[in-house]
Amino acid sequence: MEKKCFHDVIGFNDRWIIIFGLPIASLLISILLFHDAYEQGDWSYLSVCIPMSFAYTAVFWYALRWAYKHVRERFPSMDDLGKRILGMSIFLVILFVVVNYSLDTFFKWLLPFHVSRKPSNVVAFIATLLMSSFVLTLYEALSFYLQLQRATAEKADLERKNVESQLEGLRNQVNPHFLFNSLNTLIYLIPEDPNKAVRFVQQLSKVYRYVLECREDKIIPLSEELEYLKSYIFLLKERFGNNLIVEISDMEALRDLAIVPLSLQMLFENVIKHNIISTEKPLTIEVFAGQAGRLNGQLNGSTPGKNGVDTLIVRNNLQRKNQVMDSTGVGLENIRARYRMLTDRPVETIISQQYFTVALPLVALQQA
Repeated sequence: MEKKCFHDVIGFNDRWIIIFGLPIASLLISILLFHDAYEQGDWSYLSVCIPMSFAYTAVFWYALRWAYKHVRERFPSMDDLGKRILGMSIFLVILFVVVNYSLDTFFKWLLPFHVSRKPSNVVAFIATLLMSSFVLTLYEALSFYLQLQRATAEKADLERKNVESQLEGLRNQVNPHFLFNSLNTLIYLIPEDPNKAVRFVQQLSKVYRYVLECREDKIIPLSEELEYLKSYIFLLKERFGNNLIVEISDMEALRDLAIVPLSLQMLFENVIKHNIISTEKPLTIEVFAGQAGRLNGQLNGSTPGKNGVDTLIVRNNLQRKNQVMDSTGVGLENIRARYRMLTDRPVETIISQQYFTVALPLVALQQA
């Protein structure tokens, strides 16, 4: 098994903690143990005691560091905090006895006069316990904080990948749905008017190129979507002629806003699939901008965008077919799902006796 270093186990490099913490901790320990010498200004005594304190602190620090690494390896989970505290407490008592005896023996031989004034073992143990608790708490807190940050980042990354995966699935639904409906239209045109069918195929290639180009985008400028919609309407007009009336308001002032790509095309497909289109009953589709909360007084309120406009409205006169082909499951719900990944504002629908209305939230281009 590969041997892990301290950094790998606790999750951060403690070099700067040691560089700054060790001198500060040793100074605090010397003040706790030799406060009377500090009060008397006995610097000849302190000149020996301070290095001794540094030696004690360094030995304890590195010994605790070594023990913490091994305890952390054995009990890495946050649920194992109690086990880590118990393990480090037992080690601290053993360490104090061994180090205190060993260093006392050494300094007693080296500096017998100064060691004779050393505080009692009880005071030394309390000072050691305070210093050790602070150091271990610092390591544990930093390790927990970084572990929490990593967990948060991993969760956010998983959520992002999940959203991207869902979005890709929704995008993949658009292409076959669009192609299926276009080919159905072409089947109608070929026997009726071959020349019209050729023009239809030429325009279809332009429209399908747009579908391929924008399928990777989460949002697209409203101006681009409306320009594409004109080409798509051309295809519809080839089939339905004057029986289909499309009215698009001027939206030049909204060039800084965006919508979900191909949402207008899917709404148009939905309208055509579910409504009668004939000379006696022409179908009218209107596209205009408005503000949520002001459309027939039935939409929920929201924070207005530029010039108070925050919604694109698609409305058609309602004249349902008696028999409607089975739904493919793609369309309005696809649009709702893609919008849920972008904004908290929902896609609203209003059904009255005369109209079927869909309100698409307009979003800022910076959300892409």
